[in-house]
Amino acid sequence: MSKHDLRARPIYHHKRESIDAHLTVVFAALAVSRWIEQTTGWSIKKFVRTTRRYRTINIQAGEHTLTAVDPLPDDLRDALTRIHDRGAH
Repeated sequence: MSKHDLRARPIYHHKRESIDAHLTVVFAALAVSRWIEQTTGWSIKKFVRTTRRYRTINIQAGEHTLTAVDPLPDDLRDALTRIHDRGAH
């Protein structure tokens, strides 16, 4: 197997330790993305595109914290619930 087979970005590391660390991160990301796909039934592309749009912002105003949240659509809320429930085990 090569970097080309993984469709990973080029690696510009020269030390063995840096290369190993980089590939560890790539494989971990691949494992997490596969787990998300199996858990939600969504492609990782759809999951990233959908979740990217939603943010929670906490604003500190003196002693008060204000939270601004975009409401989540039902399908995204269900997918996140499945992820949370499977991760609890």
